[in-house]
Amino acid sequence: MYVNNEIGNLLPLDEVANICKKHDALFHSDTVQGIGHYPIDLQKTPIDFIAASAHKFHGPKGVGFAYFKKGFGIKPMLHGGDQEKGARSSTENVHSILGMEKALDIAISTMDKDAKYLTGLKLYFINALQACFPTIAFNGLSSDLEKSSYIILSTRFAIQNELLFFSLDLAGIAVSGGSACQSGSNGGSHVLSAFLSPEHAAATSVRFSFSKNTTKEEIDLTIEKLKELLK
Repeated sequence: MYVNNEIGNLLPLDEVANICKKHDALFHSDTVQGIGHYPIDLQKTPIDFIAASAHKFHGPKGVGFAYFKKGFGIKPMLHGGDQEKGARSSTENVHSILGMEKALDIAISTMDKDAKYLTGLKLYFINALQACFPTIAFNGLSSDLEKSSYIILSTRFAIQNELLFFSLDLAGIAVSGGSACQSGSNGGSHVLSAFLSPEHAAATSVRFSFSKNTTKEEIDLTIEKLKELLK
């Protein structure tokens, strides 16, 4: 996984790719959180397979793409046709594919500007949180601007507040306890439980996400609401 979807840790793709190449192993990377946000040069980094999803770079939901290095293929799960170069049968979702292509073109053309803006926004939020909540902690490398994604911040408050997510939702502030893949799970985040102590895992962890449409005013509103709920 290039960018962890819960804590934002960045995998050093070049380093992993070289290890795989050294040991003659194929390298597949889930780049869903990275495509459209970070440049990936498949001519320089020897990745064999990657997967991406359009909604992560403001494209249509329900469509994505997979890359296979030339000379490698996969066995189809659905048989009966020869669409998608034999990888998957069924009618192609053409309008969503075109929407994804356009969204990726836009994301790549504004990547540097968006990265600068969002890095500044994340730093602004981190500083505001630390000023208001001195005991706050950040999960994984989430607060490291060099080693984590600028669109994810995983926080851990030194309290247990089971109604925090519900209260924020009522205030129009969308957050999560983990990834969308974990929504509805009662077992907690397997990512957080893998490296946090039971005491820290029991505290209230909140994942905040940012996009190029997020504003400082929204950050300020979130801070004020958190102060009200966690006073």
